[in-house]
Amino acid sequence: MSAVPPVSDVVVCGAGIAGLAVARELAVTHGLRVLMVSEHAPMSLTSDKSTEAYRNWWPGPDDAMVRFMNRSIDRLEHWAERTGNRFLLNRRGYVYATTRASRAAEFERSAALASAQGAGPLRVYRSPAEAAQYRPSALQGWANHPTGADLFLDAESIRAHFPWLSPDVCAVLHARRCGWFSGQQLGMMLLEELRAAGGVLVEGRVERVRVEGGRVVGVDLALAGESRQVSCGAFVNAAGPNARAVGALCGQDLPLFSEAHYKLSMEDEHGVVDRGTGLVILDDPVTLPWSSEERAELAADPELAWMTHELPAGIHLRPEGYGASRTVLMLWDYHGAQRYDAPMYPLPEDPYYPEVVLRGMCAMAPGLRAYLERLPRCWVDGGYYTKTRENRPLIGPAGAEGAYVCAGFSGFGLMAAPAAAELVGARLVGSEGPEYAGAFDVRRYEDPGYLARLESWGETGQL
Repeated sequence: MSAVPPVSDVVVCGAGIAGLAVARELAVTHGLRVLMVSEHAPMSLTSDKSTEAYRNWWPGPDDAMVRFMNRSIDRLEHWAERTGNRFLLNRRGYVYATTRASRAAEFERSAALASAQGAGPLRVYRSPAEAAQYRPSALQGWANHPTGADLFLDAESIRAHFPWLSPDVCAVLHARRCGWFSGQQLGMMLLEELRAAGGVLVEGRVERVRVEGGRVVGVDLALAGESRQVSCGAFVNAAGPNARAVGALCGQDLPLFSEAHYKLSMEDEHGVVDRGTGLVILDDPVTLPWSSEERAELAADPELAWMTHELPAGIHLRPEGYGASRTVLMLWDYHGAQRYDAPMYPLPEDPYYPEVVLRGMCAMAPGLRAYLERLPRCWVDGGYYTKTRENRPLIGPAGAEGAYVCAGFSGFGLMAAPAAAELVGARLVGSEGPEYAGAFDVRRYEDPGYLARLESWGETGQL
């Protein structure tokens, strides 16, 4: 374990992607002495359970999330360029699909809004002739790839470009400044640069944040059975699912809760999923395909009857790996109502997740029915989406003077970390940061107008 310095400019609690990005920002960009404290190995609690995807596609009540994510992606692209794309950033895109004509009209409205808010130009195809200008995604890289979005409203064009999707799909929206990367490689890059700048990572627990005269003066740590005191002028809560508990150490009741989210991986031996596709989302509710006998048996069991009901929209998948890889990642948040004020470990098990997800995916990709008679071997893991009610993070001052928070990233921590770290750094050295910074400030909940606005917020952008 690294030696614990008795004095530090900043102590960062948490070594997930948010903590690593903040610590690296403070040490490298601002030249501060940084001590990072974590009970877990870097990137091992929630950050490594991600689908590792990113997007600037955030239509919403204002442009804050689009601008925030554009800045984060700018930084990701810069880091990828200077490291020879060490973390394998691509721009495959997000592919939203629907079988409902009403939802297709909503695609067009929300896409126009996202475009107006800065997500890039919108190209609409209502015929094969118009769709001839469509440029499919390249498998790797990001430079000189399209931005904005391509909206297909023509069935023939959808079949031509997305033949493995259900023939019932009537609209496809391909958002382009989106894709995925290796979160682990990005995390290790940040950690290496932190250490090169003199930052220190230790394994332990923050037990107390010491405050005198209304400002942070130090922390008490529990390290391998020993107690240590470290003097510091600033403390950053980047504790992920534990951020609410850590916030209490700073005298702050953070408006956060957690949801358990799961991820499935399997080998697509039948080659159903297009290996060149982006992250694909079916934006429709789904009723699982069962035989009449199976449906009757499930409906008769009070604990299993839910499997016969309509389940929420948002199933999504993407190919994983390159070359000969056949791995597919699949996710479906049908647990959304299960909220936790304090996350539990290990994650609560869901023995039905593989079959429910695979059956649900058949509504999007009918070829997957080939796996229903004999389910393939599946691997399930997951983590917590720790979030605010409107699904926007908490970034900035929180509690006593010198205390900051960088948390509440729901399922978008990897993509948001670069811009979030920049915001924390700006606030910590006395700058207000970019105009959108206020959208993520904890103090927004003290504004009656903002609270009233939340009542009619609409979509939160969660997948």
